[in-house]
Amino acid sequence: MNDIPTSAVSYRHLLGIEGLSPSEISEILDLADEYVAQNRRVDKKRSILGGRTQINLFFETSTRTRTSFELAGKRLGADVINMTATASAIKKGETLIDTAATLNAMHPDSLVVRHPHSGAVALLSQKMDCSVINAGDGSHEHPTQALLDALTIRRRLGRLDGLTVAICGDILHSRVARSNILLLGIMGARLRAIAPPTLLPGAMDRMGVEVFHDMAEGLAGADIVMMLRLQNERMNGAYVPSTREYYHFYGLDQDKLAKAKPEALIMHPGPMNRGVEIDSELADDINRSVIREQVEMGVAVRMAVLDLLSRRPSNQPPVGPNTDET
Repeated sequence: MNDIPTSAVSYRHLLGIEGLSPSEISEILDLADEYVAQNRRVDKKRSILGGRTQINLFFETSTRTRTSFELAGKRLGADVINMTATASAIKKGETLIDTAATLNAMHPDSLVVRHPHSGAVALLSQKMDCSVINAGDGSHEHPTQALLDALTIRRRLGRLDGLTVAICGDILHSRVARSNILLLGIMGARLRAIAPPTLLPGAMDRMGVEVFHDMAEGLAGADIVMMLRLQNERMNGAYVPSTREYYHFYGLDQDKLAKAKPEALIMHPGPMNRGVEIDSELADDINRSVIREQVEMGVAVRMAVLDLLSRRPSNQPPVGPNTDET
């Protein structure tokens, strides 16, 4: 990596995949590839973000994403502060706008936000002078998860273009599914959605996605089988009769996986509900499952995003996608 790097990435915030170009996505993935190698060394740290402050503001609990962003920032030399809604003025009734104004007055250099409501992170970004990164907002988007999934696939199969990716499960409530559909579509993959009708959003065909309600049909010839968690916390009412019945029809087991290509990879963004969305034996299959690799790629991708956003000169007006200016 160069000491004085340049970047084609021109955006100020990363609020979603929508609006990114194939070249910008490839640039993030290429840099993340370099950080994978760095993270496997004994000395994992660089000083690219030395003297800069990163705040992780999480309104929802998280293990993988928050820890991953914390590691990413620290390995790049940033001072990292973790905040949760339950331990801040937000719990006492402070509004989102007041929180943004308070944090902005402290002059952080980047703000990583997870929020239960779609659009909340975009609202925060309009009130902040620093870069804002969406770590998941409601059922809207989770851009770094899609990027790490793409990196995992590309490193294993060498490409994204032309691959058949089957996304299975609770697509209706999944920000991971939405971001992956956007990113993989941009990069030329063929997309399938497999779910019961109650767990599918409308107009999937307009996103270039084939819809299936039968796992055997949907998995036929798939290169990637991406399972999703049942998001019970976002469900108001009964979307599935029971977890047992759901597993029978839509949980991944050996019989269903046999319909995909023999070398098809198994993915899951976590946390997994074993015996509900996926059989434990398949989740731990060292030849087919890349679930642990997804976690490793997450740190590298988030390092790449933090690095690239930091390269934008502070006096340069924000341009490109995910900004409130043109």
